[in-house]
Amino acid sequence: MSRDEEYSFTEPNRRSVTVAPGDLGGNLTTSGVDLLALPVGTLLHLGDEAVVEATGLRNPCLQIDNFQDGLLKRVAGRDETGRIVRKAGIMGIVTVGGVVRPGDPIEVELSVGPHRALAYV
Repeated sequence: MSRDEEYSFTEPNRRSVTVAPGDLGGNLTTSGVDLLALPVGTLLHLGDEAVVEATGLRNPCLQIDNFQDGLLKRVAGRDETGRIVRKAGIMGIVTVGGVVRPGDPIEVELSVGPHRALAYV
């Protein structure tokens, strides 16, 4: 798995920032899926029945520091060209509800048509 495939709070947790499930909203922690590279409209099939449609990239703001001081710096950085990279995951809408359990598989169904990159919301 490449560094870009790690969900935003995997890396910070290794740096002594504690973010537990549910601390910052209805989040899922993923592994093995390059979330930031998914096109708009991608469907994420979670477990046996739940489906979430990717709609945009999360844009972390200063409010995240209200949760834990310094967390914003941990989820925003620069790539080798100096471009700002925000690793705060993606936004999505639940299109099919269902139970999702730790360890459930994630199946990625790419959207049909031209690739439209997710934008920050």
